[in-house]
Amino acid sequence: MSVTAIKKKLAPQAAPAPPALVRMAAPRTSIVQRGMPYMRGFAINVIPPVITLLALLLIWQLLCDRPGATLPAPTIVWNEAKDLILEPFFNLGSQDVGLGWRVLVSLERVLIGFGLAAIVGVLVGCLIGQSVWAMRGLDPIFQVLRTVPPLAWLPISLAAFRDSSPSAIFVIFITSIWPIIINTAVGIRNIPMDYRNVAAVLRLNAFEFFARIMIPSAAPYIFTGLRIGIGLAWLAIVAAEMLTGGVGIGFFIWDAWNSSRLPDIVVALFYIGFVGFILDKIVGALGNLATRGTAAS
Repeated sequence: MSVTAIKKKLAPQAAPAPPALVRMAAPRTSIVQRGMPYMRGFAINVIPPVITLLALLLIWQLLCDRPGATLPAPTIVWNEAKDLILEPFFNLGSQDVGLGWRVLVSLERVLIGFGLAAIVGVLVGCLIGQSVWAMRGLDPIFQVLRTVPPLAWLPISLAAFRDSSPSAIFVIFITSIWPIIINTAVGIRNIPMDYRNVAAVLRLNAFEFFARIMIPSAAPYIFTGLRIGIGLAWLAIVAAEMLTGGVGIGFFIWDAWNSSRLPDIVVALFYIGFVGFILDKIVGALGNLATRGTAAS
């Protein structure tokens, strides 16, 4: 045997190549499987409130559907006021309109009064939070004025404006402005010192510091105040319209009480609660969008 043949025989044999891995195809998911997370979320978020609502309606029916009951049962409310539920935008005259139109009239006043309160409240809150002298001079006055009930301002506003609509808007303004001022001032005072030092290094002017540092840093506090303010504004307009009259939802409740139409009042209360819930969610969603989910601490 030659030397070459011996070397070939003694040389280590190369390991055989592993068999090609069989690529496993991912199992195909059905429409039902893909929709399971959404169905689970729907069940968690929707089913418990629906069950609770049905239970409350049943308790309400049992308590009010008996001799001597002074409040209408749900079945009576449906039978006597279903036109307000099914046709919220009917229009049979200047004072005979659906609750949808009345809510829109009230919302218009709320948006005007709350919009003015938001602008003035943020600016004044920034002033109080930024200036020690402004805080010492204005904070005690604001702490006293914010404890005045909303309806206590109504006679003053009627005497000043001589008209029900601007008077109601003023009541909304003066009621909703205080939480906006207070929360904005707290947010400005809690701006980190590092941010102020960076503004000093960059030599930002007053407007640039306001737009780039103050507002973004205090945004979680500002939207907390706005969310509280919109709730107070909606409460104030209903109470003010009961006394000033007009086509708003508040006057509708007062007029229904004078006419002994309790089912209409119950339906109007559901409208008020639902609209207030929507307003709170809208302001909360705008706050999450502006602050990217950052909460005030």
